[in-house]
Amino acid sequence: MYEFLHYQIRDVMTVDPIAISPKAKLREAEELFETHDFNGVPVVDSQRYLLGMLTKFDLLNAFRFDAHTLVPHYDDIMEQTVETVMTREPITVAPQLPLSRLLQKLVEIRTKSLPVVEEGQRLVGIISRQDVLKALRRATTKREVLTHEDPAP
Repeated sequence: MYEFLHYQIRDVMTVDPIAISPKAKLREAEELFETHDFNGVPVVDSQRYLLGMLTKFDLLNAFRFDAHTLVPHYDDIMEQTVETVMTREPITVAPQLPLSRLLQKLVEIRTKSLPVVEEGQRLVGIISRQDVLKALRRATTKREVLTHEDPAP
């Protein structure tokens, strides 16, 4: 378990993740969510600088209405661009952040994944709860292997 304390985000993140353009249609984003079982996808410009994050929650929010708004047809909503509903200025993390600190952050903000950016907000990865859980398991498994090995004769 102590090995986990040495892990950084860069050790377990998904490098060069799938991202989407702010001009993409919500229909395209929904297809990404379905095909890859994503809960969110980074929104980037042509140079892969992070502009926002689009989550399933954001997609659902496109269908929200109140007493003054009639619900548009499903197809009309799905033709809107990603930038109309994306979360702007999402919480991000740096690749060198220790996983132990990330674990605290994920628990505090109750999010499923975070974009990983370097200076200038350039997207370099994405880190998820699942990545952290795998790292915890890996650190524990390595320790157990070392503890259970037979001593040399």
